[in-house]
Amino acid sequence: MPSDTAHRAESTPIRAYAVIVVAIVATSSAAILIRLALDENMPPLLIAGARLLIATAALTPIIFRRYQTRIRRLTRVELKLVALAGLCLAIHFTAWVTSLQYTTVLVSVVIVSTGPIWVAILEVIFLRIRLSRLVVLGLLVALSGGVIIGIPLNGPLGASPAIESVSDTLTGGLLALIGALTVSVYMLIGRRLRTTLAVIPYVWLVYGIASICALIVIVFTSTPLAGFRPQGYLVLLAMGLVPQLLGHSSLNYLLEYFHAAMVSMFSQLEPIGSAILAAFVFQELPPAKQIAGSIVIFMGVLLASRGEIRAANTGSSDAD
Repeated sequence: MPSDTAHRAESTPIRAYAVIVVAIVATSSAAILIRLALDENMPPLLIAGARLLIATAALTPIIFRRYQTRIRRLTRVELKLVALAGLCLAIHFTAWVTSLQYTTVLVSVVIVSTGPIWVAILEVIFLRIRLSRLVVLGLLVALSGGVIIGIPLNGPLGASPAIESVSDTLTGGLLALIGALTVSVYMLIGRRLRTTLAVIPYVWLVYGIASICALIVIVFTSTPLAGFRPQGYLVLLAMGLVPQLLGHSSLNYLLEYFHAAMVSMFSQLEPIGSAILAAFVFQELPPAKQIAGSIVIFMGVLLASRGEIRAANTGSSDAD
């Protein structure tokens, strides 16, 4: 019997491959927009919550026009899974952003970038997906590229004047790990629900629940919402419409045609896109190690893609 990979690859439309490019470009803009928002002294929690709320609001008119009936017909299981996905997405953003207040960017980014590995493990355990050897190898290679990008060339590894104790470093690392695990569960649930639920109502529900959770955190932490320049709010608007609405929604669309681990690995190309955009926006040329790491990530994606294609051609996984 043909594998799930083979079935999906054979039925994958050309537009799905175009959406991969859109997803990478859109999500790559997040780092640029976050930097612009931070330059306006906007709190990280406000940035995380606003992008979710804006994306939800943008989709609401479409939902009322076309998808009210489908949403009313959601089963109890679907509602529970959607709620869990939204909660996981909110925890991911909150935990990841907060981790940067306790540990270095290096520690946080390297731990969060392990997401594809956790997705692959969860797919194997809960969805009985058999990933080919090339896909697994591609995941490991892509992750090693992320580590290369994160390792500093000067100074002790992970050193930062903002980190005052080993306890803080461990706290930051734990928060980053929570971010990696929750985004993995979010991707896995998306893979499950996208087989029966269209992408627009799915992301509207998930973003909506996530934004409510984020707003609760903002209220309890007394995070300021007003008093910033208009330019800052325009950046938040762009963040909600581009990396969140267009980028994350594109990734959720791709879950209909690719394994969650494969889609999660597409996000590993985000640092490459961010570096290219930074070169245009901030006239910042990436250092040699970032170029080297980007090449390694790209090689990992090619290996994993080759594994998917080979599985489709042979009708079985390399793991067989």
